[in-house]
Amino acid sequence: MSTATFKEILPHLFGHEGGYADHPRDPGGATRYGITSATLSSWRGRTVTKTDVRRLTRDEAAAIYKARYWDAIRGDDLPAGVDYCVFDAAVNSGPARAAKWLQAAARVAQDGAIGPLTIAAACALDPAGLVDDLCDVRLAFLRGLSTWPVFGRGWERRVEEVRTIARRLAASGQTVTDPPRRTAVPVAGPATRPREEAGFLSRLAALVRMILTGGVR
Repeated sequence: MSTATFKEILPHLFGHEGGYADHPRDPGGATRYGITSATLSSWRGRTVTKTDVRRLTRDEAAAIYKARYWDAIRGDDLPAGVDYCVFDAAVNSGPARAAKWLQAAARVAQDGAIGPLTIAAACALDPAGLVDDLCDVRLAFLRGLSTWPVFGRGWERRVEEVRTIARRLAASGQTVTDPPRRTAVPVAGPATRPREEAGFLSRLAALVRMILTGGVR
């Protein structure tokens, strides 16, 4: 079971999502704390304006994170580190997409819903290795998007920051309370992610084959 609670890892999510944005190339439109106008409209039960999105408070955003993302990916049942990794992916790309990435990394059927079989598979694996595989699958998908040239640099930095913190959580089973700094984090190399090169290439090839055959869409 995870020892990293929703409340303890929430600052990391806020650190990545930042404030209000309305980029013309972002299909989500106006967002604040990563909450789109569509999500906020669904949450409040009425159509919201850009002004409503701009005025969204951290407290309401946290409530949305908990109900629509953390609970949706069963964060309380995932291993330490893996919970944060999937949670961040869910807020960034949607709970169903994050669930498929976890399922691809855990080598189970990818139906986009985290249930007992996915939980069992995740808990049976080395959490640090699962974090790496999950981040690799996530980046492979993002690199294939048409908006990668626009947002790719920030996405890659975010995923690598998530990887670093999630691996630390997985290794120690303890929480990391300092939110991520807004500085570039180099892609983790052999010194920070000790793995046998051959084993890594084999695992990566399996993940790429899974993506190319339609397992992750």
